[in-house]
Amino acid sequence: MNHSLSIENDIDGDTLHEECGVFGILGHPDAATLTALGLHALQHRGQEAAGIVSFDGQRFHSERRMGLVGDHYTDPATLARLPGDRSMGHVRYSTTGETILRNVQPLFAELEVGGIAIAHNGNFTNGLTMRRQLIADGAIFQATSDTEVVLHLIARSKQASSSDRFIDAIRQMEGGYSMLAMTRTKLIAARDPIGIRPLVMGELDGKPIFCSETCALDIIGAKYVRDIENGEVVICEIQPDGSITIDARKPEVSKPERLCLFEYVYFARPDSVVGGRNVYVTRRNMGINLAREAPVEADVVVPVPDGGTPAAIGYAQESGIPFELGIIRNHYVGRTFIEPTQQIRAFGVKLKHSANRAIIEGKRVILVDDSIVRGTTSVKIVQMIREAGAREVHIRVASPMIFYPDFYGIDTPDAEKLLANQYGSLKAMCDFIGADSLEFLSIDGLYRSVGGEPRDNAQPQFTDHYFTGDYPTRLLDRESTSNVRKLSMLASNG
Repeated sequence: MNHSLSIENDIDGDTLHEECGVFGILGHPDAATLTALGLHALQHRGQEAAGIVSFDGQRFHSERRMGLVGDHYTDPATLARLPGDRSMGHVRYSTTGETILRNVQPLFAELEVGGIAIAHNGNFTNGLTMRRQLIADGAIFQATSDTEVVLHLIARSKQASSSDRFIDAIRQMEGGYSMLAMTRTKLIAARDPIGIRPLVMGELDGKPIFCSETCALDIIGAKYVRDIENGEVVICEIQPDGSITIDARKPEVSKPERLCLFEYVYFARPDSVVGGRNVYVTRRNMGINLAREAPVEADVVVPVPDGGTPAAIGYAQESGIPFELGIIRNHYVGRTFIEPTQQIRAFGVKLKHSANRAIIEGKRVILVDDSIVRGTTSVKIVQMIREAGAREVHIRVASPMIFYPDFYGIDTPDAEKLLANQYGSLKAMCDFIGADSLEFLSIDGLYRSVGGEPRDNAQPQFTDHYFTGDYPTRLLDRESTSNVRKLSMLASNG
């Protein structure tokens, strides 16, 4: 096995990048403005691009931009180009398709049944397979995003109504997704059959809202109504008299929900409620269970900001070791901060993190992080803490080891680039990182942290394949290349 990992200073390459976020509202006079605010609250789910589509009763209007929501949608002139009382939007981190404007969602098309805009969070595991079939049948694609596949399936459906065509289309897709569609009179929300990706329903002034997380409801003062159930499609329609009807359609055959565990570990905002659980509380619980499973004598507990902070608070509370901000994060370093020269690149994580010497000098330090992907950032942080005078550096990780890549909307490295697949033991991983000790939260400890029982291998409560290799759906786009078998071999060697 290759036991070498490059630690060239890729500032952003050692993190699990966010998926995407969606927001939609029907029947409100301030629809576009509310959508922009909702997307701002969901910005953590994708920072590459943002788009909003509105409908004013006569025409659809679309504004799609590369960059952050605040860079474009705080401009009154931009919002003035999005009139109407119905609107939907999307923030994007690309997991499929290039980072180019034509891939920015929502995507829009004029079809036989009228105009329709669609956007989704997640990834279709048969998207490439379906795309190839459609192209072979004569379909012409304008984008490289897998979302466009759904547009083509809607266009080809023989169902009479736009909502039935949408349902017909998504029933042909596999993977993890939360999806919104908007027509002239409807806002439609759908969640994948096992509920991998989250989607919630809210209400403001009697008008329905759908969004990826509850924090997008909080920012506009909306009321949380409920989670969209796995496999459910909810159709909200404005009637001629202005009233709104809501038609919730559930699948004929229901499957147990398996929400993605990484929503709790990393993706969701701490103030959100996901699957009925407060995210901050679950992350603090991870730290509490980590302290029980992996205690160590030390003087101070220091989070790796910002993801490790709630778990570090829990670790400190349970262990009785003081919590301190021993690392200060610079929040103003973007992904395109500079085109770094080799000399600048050598600064590594110091562009984003600085050691608080007064807190850690001469101390035995416990560093608490939410996860370790490739380990390259951990190497630099441990080095930085030692240079600041720490006597010992112990790393505690508030999630299990990541052995497998994700195919449901999380941008993870290939299996051979994951630290857990590069090294055959905790000691070897610890030596590579340069810490005095290294421990991870167990899978059962993670399940307990989110309020579940220890993992039931026969019927797991959550989607956890990145830790266990238990992919909850078929991976049609991968099966032909036998990648899954290769991944299994790698993980068994870990």
